[in-house]
Amino acid sequence: MSDKQIFAAVEAADHEIRLVVGEFFNTRFNIIKVERVPMNGVTYDKVTDPELVTKAVRKAADDAKRMIGAEIRSVVLAIPAYKMKRYSAKVTVDVEGINSEVTIQDVRNAIRKAQQTDIGREYALVQTVCVKYIVNGISTRRIPLGEKCSQLTVDIDLLCADRQLSYDLVGCVENAGLSVTDIFLDVFAVGKEAALFEQSVNRQVIILKVEREATTLGLLRKGRLTTAAVLPIGIGTIAGLVTDKYGISTDMAVELMKYSARLDQEKCSTNPVHIWSQDNETRTINEQELVDCVAPGVQAWLKAILKTCVPILQAGETTVIITGEGGETEGLDRLLQKQLGVETKCYIPQTLGGRNAGLTACLGLFYAYQDKLPVSGLTEDSLDMDAFSRAVSFREKKPDGNREDTLTNKLRGIFLEGKRVN
Repeated sequence: MSDKQIFAAVEAADHEIRLVVGEFFNTRFNIIKVERVPMNGVTYDKVTDPELVTKAVRKAADDAKRMIGAEIRSVVLAIPAYKMKRYSAKVTVDVEGINSEVTIQDVRNAIRKAQQTDIGREYALVQTVCVKYIVNGISTRRIPLGEKCSQLTVDIDLLCADRQLSYDLVGCVENAGLSVTDIFLDVFAVGKEAALFEQSVNRQVIILKVEREATTLGLLRKGRLTTAAVLPIGIGTIAGLVTDKYGISTDMAVELMKYSARLDQEKCSTNPVHIWSQDNETRTINEQELVDCVAPGVQAWLKAILKTCVPILQAGETTVIITGEGGETEGLDRLLQKQLGVETKCYIPQTLGGRNAGLTACLGLFYAYQDKLPVSGLTEDSLDMDAFSRAVSFREKKPDGNREDTLTNKLRGIFLEGKRVN
């Protein structure tokens, strides 16, 4: 692999298309462009309007192209964990390398053998994860390249999702003129971005990916994604109470709930947090009114999470991570911590240009894909790299020569303007 690689990642959330273009350069990840296009063609369990999804993906790619100066050709795609199912296999293959040394081809042989597992007609194989390698009786989480042995044993997880939903999403992206390089479950990508797999080796980690219409719960245990479930209640469901009472748009209600309400406070401010005009009358909502309005919805969400998590919490020490669009909501983590009695935190990515909890899964796709490259052997970038190189290296020439239009030269022009040398 080269020192610099540029990829694009796409997630079709239940209210928008999220596209991120980023680069790995000398092991460091940098975001080049983020696009978020509103769209109502997907729910948590199906694609309701493929044409809307396709148009939104195309618009996101075109908008990104105008900024970066290069066409996006392929993307890594997040698949919702709806009906997620895990099949585990312990596969043993003969080592074929020279001098009985393990090579990447031996790992690929193990993966192909595991993929022969019958997963049923309702599921699509989203990804094959090598969890652990065993060589000469010693287990490791790293690929044991170069180790001498006669056989290699690999613990492999086959992560599957709803077949129809997965195929429909891939079809929408391809109909938008983009090829799909790879696919990953959204909660798996969240775990990669937040480095939760490492944390889950010694304790359980529950991921709550809160979006508009639903909350996806993913359970990480012993360094692997074990199960996932989707609860049909999200931040948009809760904020809908504000829309019903005050008649404001769903988007505005969600924004108010995320950034203008401290949900864990018993007494809030009476200062207005939103002012608008309706029927020639000025109306306002203060923080206390907002919190009171969404309180029934918040309590319903907390009870649904508690009911689902109780059996998990009984199995051992647990940490809960809230992310997705709902991860931006002030006080939601403290309310849930009080309800569950375990450590609960909101996760917001810290990568410059992507500091929004709604982008967590999209950003995690980069790390999930990069981790898979040594096994897959893929090396192609997602962009037209020739066009991108020309776009970032272009400098417009000025009539007075090749002098660059820098701040120093601008200041020099200001001070010397009107002066003549005698």
